[in-house]
Amino acid sequence: MRPKDPANRNLPPRMIARTRLLKSGKTWTGYYYNGRDEHGKRREIPLGTDLDEARIEWARLERKNAPNLQRLMGPIFDRYEREIIPGKSHRTQKDNAAELKNLRAAFDNAPIDAITPHVIAQYRDARSAKTRGNREIALLSHVFNIAREWGLTDKENPCARVRRNKEKPRDYYAGDDVWAAVYQEACQELRDAMDMAYLTGQRPADALKPTTADLSHEYMQVHQGKTGKRLRIRLREGETLTGLGAFIESLLERRALAGIKTSTLITNPSGLRLSTRMLRNRWDEARAKAAIEADQRGDTALAIRIRQFQFRDIRPKAATEIEDISHASKLLGHTKEEITRRVYRRIGEAVDPTK
Repeated sequence: MRPKDPANRNLPPRMIARTRLLKSGKTWTGYYYNGRDEHGKRREIPLGTDLDEARIEWARLERKNAPNLQRLMGPIFDRYEREIIPGKSHRTQKDNAAELKNLRAAFDNAPIDAITPHVIAQYRDARSAKTRGNREIALLSHVFNIAREWGLTDKENPCARVRRNKEKPRDYYAGDDVWAAVYQEACQELRDAMDMAYLTGQRPADALKPTTADLSHEYMQVHQGKTGKRLRIRLREGETLTGLGAFIESLLERRALAGIKTSTLITNPSGLRLSTRMLRNRWDEARAKAAIEADQRGDTALAIRIRQFQFRDIRPKAATEIEDISHASKLLGHTKEEITRRVYRRIGEAVDPTK
């Protein structure tokens, strides 16, 4: 008797695996049942490309009880990465990719039904990066919910009742002295990016995106990349320009004088769009120069605060310096004022003394 093909040795009797190399370079694997038709002639019956589903169909054809499948998290992660993540925003996709890398290291070979709240709690406690650990558990929770929708498990989501690590929001506030020090050392395109981020209260990526197509006589349109929220930020109050309106008008005049015709508003002197990496390089350089300048003047405390200043701190600076919390929350695109108050307001409320 001929020895069994190595590709089929771990398969049930009369189940065959066929592999093909696709033009894309990927390997396709399909499973077949080595059966016979009504005339007794040999016939390979397709069982699909999913091994677990193929085993179930094999059991039906063999008139045997369906096998008790152990669905591993690895293939579930693969399907989630293939079908769910591409529908998320670019930034969320990037974050999920990093989170999945850590989740795979812990759970790739684990059967989905073997993961319990106790296992999730152990993972939480073992993670040294506590905030990132929370994000990973949140992603794992969504993977479980989607797996339930796919019919891969009927167990309760084990992440649902596991408490998360306590998170402390960043509380750094960039005062006017810190802002002025960095702004003074910044090149023109970095100053423009800083002004745009402060006046619009948007995230760094959204502050770099606006184009001339987003401008009308009265408003600048903003489409937030992370949340998909759409805003119209006023450029005029009646016939009077707002601070953002005056900045945009000045920016357009400078672009016209420089002969810049690209539609993107924040560019380098050559008209090239300021990318996130370009922003980071210019930011690091200006901040370092400002801190050295403060050190040379003997103002060590200011130098320390300058070095702590990150571009993302401009958004909470804007939220903090808008007196009306409702206005601040709407500008930042928050659905709840509590998020603005708890995370983005970085200094205490101004109050009157007893006397």
